[in-house]
Amino acid sequence: MTDVTEQTVTGGPGSPRFLGRLRERAELRSDVERAGLDTLAGRPAARGRVLLIAGRPGTGRTALAEEFTTELLDVGDYPDGVLRARLTDPGGVPVPVERAARDLLDELGVAAPAGADQDELTEILRDTLDERRAVLLLDDVASAEQLAELIPDSRHCLVLAVARGPLTGVPDVRPCALGGLDRLSAVRLIETGAGDVRVTVDPGAADTLAESCGYLPAALVLAAGWLAAHPEATVVEAVHRMAAADEDPDGDEAEDEAALAGAAEPADGTAPGTEDAERAAPAPPDTADEPLRRAFRMAHRDLPAPVARLYRLLALAPGGVVDAHTAAALAGCPVTTARSALAALAAAGLLRPVPGPGGADARHAVPGCLAPLLRALLRRRERPSEILLARARMLERTVRLLRACHAVTEPHGTPAREWLAGLPGSLRFESRTAAGTWLAARRAPLLAAARLAVSDGQLDTLARRLVAALSRALIAHRGAEAAAPELYRLHELVLGVAERQGLARERAAAHLNLGDIDARTGRLPEALERYRAALEAARSERDQADPLAVGRALESIAGTYAELGDWRRAADWYGRAVGLAQSRADVPSQARLHGRIGAALTYTGQWDEALRAWRAAAAAHRRVGDRRAHARSIAEAARVQEYAGRPADSLRTGEEALRLAERIGDRRLQAALRVRLADCADRLGLASLSDSHREAADRLLAHLRPPAAPPAESSGTTEGHAYETQLEPRQE
Repeated sequence: MTDVTEQTVTGGPGSPRFLGRLRERAELRSDVERAGLDTLAGRPAARGRVLLIAGRPGTGRTALAEEFTTELLDVGDYPDGVLRARLTDPGGVPVPVERAARDLLDELGVAAPAGADQDELTEILRDTLDERRAVLLLDDVASAEQLAELIPDSRHCLVLAVARGPLTGVPDVRPCALGGLDRLSAVRLIETGAGDVRVTVDPGAADTLAESCGYLPAALVLAAGWLAAHPEATVVEAVHRMAAADEDPDGDEAEDEAALAGAAEPADGTAPGTEDAERAAPAPPDTADEPLRRAFRMAHRDLPAPVARLYRLLALAPGGVVDAHTAAALAGCPVTTARSALAALAAAGLLRPVPGPGGADARHAVPGCLAPLLRALLRRRERPSEILLARARMLERTVRLLRACHAVTEPHGTPAREWLAGLPGSLRFESRTAAGTWLAARRAPLLAAARLAVSDGQLDTLARRLVAALSRALIAHRGAEAAAPELYRLHELVLGVAERQGLARERAAAHLNLGDIDARTGRLPEALERYRAALEAARSERDQADPLAVGRALESIAGTYAELGDWRRAADWYGRAVGLAQSRADVPSQARLHGRIGAALTYTGQWDEALRAWRAAAAAHRRVGDRRAHARSIAEAARVQEYAGRPADSLRTGEEALRLAERIGDRRLQAALRVRLADCADRLGLASLSDSHREAADRLLAHLRPPAAPPAESSGTTEGHAYETQLEPRQE
């Protein structure tokens, strides 16, 4: 687990910011300056230098990594700054390399393609870092293989990895093993909570307390927090409290040991099954972790009951990050009460602040070394039904916040704005800017909430509503293109829920939306696969087949074949879509699809078939009363006749299109047609007719303003007409 205990002193301006670890910091500096194995062998280094800070939970490994990174940046050796990524989720599950690489690219400001796989993303990351001098702080590394994928090729970059133990699979890694603090630093850390008077009065008790804490920074911070919360208590009383923590009736030493050892835990916070428990039977308790367990029990036992329960429920916070809204929803209490409780927990060392907006929007996280102990405590003290209810309350409040975040972007007077006005003040945003700032700051926890809600499997309705609300908020504030990477992940989550619940319509919609993003990013074979899966899902229940989804899938498959240059297959699939449109009496779709068939057949040189398709398109446009599209279809028919070497027919058809264009006053189409008619007249030897058409075309073009860029012809993915799934109940 990530150990993010802050070894800080909260005294006056002259107080040191970081305590102890002088030997380890000197060792790390020496490792940076020391030549690598490749250099010693007389060959250039193949990859960036890797330093490893290894230690058990509570040793302050992440705090040391952050402090050492600050030292490196202060001396200017790495002008491109530091990039941070966490490689283990708060629940103990390793982060996929794809997600870690994408997070690092986000920090670099590089837009990674939506839906890109691990190899593509790591290659982009290495290319981006090739000309940079930066530090990569990779926290909570789960395995050597995971770390190896993220090491840059640039010799000018430094990787500072934080892990529980050695990573033998990484060549030329420089490990720095952490244990407890030195005695003086440990006592000074206690002094930050006890004050110098209590320590000076009884220095022996301070030494004893430091020893009881195993000189572990995390345990020392908790002891200091207890002393700060009990100004009337002596240091000796803290020592007695630590000793009494072994007698905690709610303590389960074996379960705590399994948690600290990183045993697998269910994502939903419930107890594992009997077979899983037997397979993962913990070893005898390790005395090295006992001080941290005792300090944690002491701190938790002295909390007021409502605050203690709120703290236990924080183990359910997505991404390990919690604010007052999340805490209030989990505990079912007012936001002001939750805000006060978070402040008290932070003062006790049970929470740490998360960088970002302060004030009422301050965020906190459970220190990584305490997270497994907190999850184990949650399972022991809370019923599964209560845990499920807390999750539901949290997701419901998150959905409302996301809907408010989206509603603030709507114009005044719309139903969304009226709904927003009826919300309590704590759920409203003052402006679009404020909502966008909130969304950007909480993007990672919100995505984590969506992942957890889907993986839980017990709250699928809320999970679908959450994904829908988050998708709309991202599109409203960032736009569909900028939010495409997040939307791709969200559509995959929707697909997971739809497959689990057997929802054919939602499954088809997710495949279609994923295919659209694949097509826009140039992954056409993957897009084709998605569209075929969407077609299969839409047709899976013949009695309840969704014709809209079927038609959308057919047209998208055809468009993808067109992008691939396979015009015959494109025309065939467009033809299938036409058949469906005819069965539904959808004349506008028939008109559009006949035109696309005509364009595809023109590329293959099938002139007669292409001409019939354009004539059919013209007839359909005439039926719906679209005179402009009717004229353009006739003009395209004339073009096909010209390509087929039939200038006389092209001349007659072009004159028909010209008459239609004159009736609707489309000067640009008139000019284009007259140029084409002039070319046909030249081929037929009609020089005077040709000159007449060219003069008329020149007059028309002289009166036309510079044209605006025409809308791009859709490739068949029907961009702008995405098939949307109704993920929320209709009344919302």
